[in-house]
Amino acid sequence: MSPHLSIYRWPITMTLSILHRVTGVLLSFGLVLLVAWLVVTADGADAYQSLANGLQSVFGRILLAAWSFAFFYHLANGVRHFAWDLGYGFEKSQANASGWAVIISTVVLTVLYWLVL
Repeated sequence: MSPHLSIYRWPITMTLSILHRVTGVLLSFGLVLLVAWLVVTADGADAYQSLANGLQSVFGRILLAAWSFAFFYHLANGVRHFAWDLGYGFEKSQANASGWAVIISTVVLTVLYWLVL
């Protein structure tokens, strides 16, 4: 094993970049759930109720919470990328600060969403 693996620390920007890609994939899987919801809504009350019961289970709520976290993270990091596209925030300290702002805003938005819901 290379010695650099034991001394190297991942920078927050690299971690957030990987997480941005992962949340994009999770959002794509979440769209399948959205389409399923639309199909069962058109299919009738019984089909809708069975999906609603599944989404109200512990697993369903965890799935929806993960999807909302992915949405808010992808949104916040997308705003960060937009600022980068405009030429702002490329200094190391600015990139680190905006990274922490993305994490904090993601957690706050997710918690607020679930408190209001």
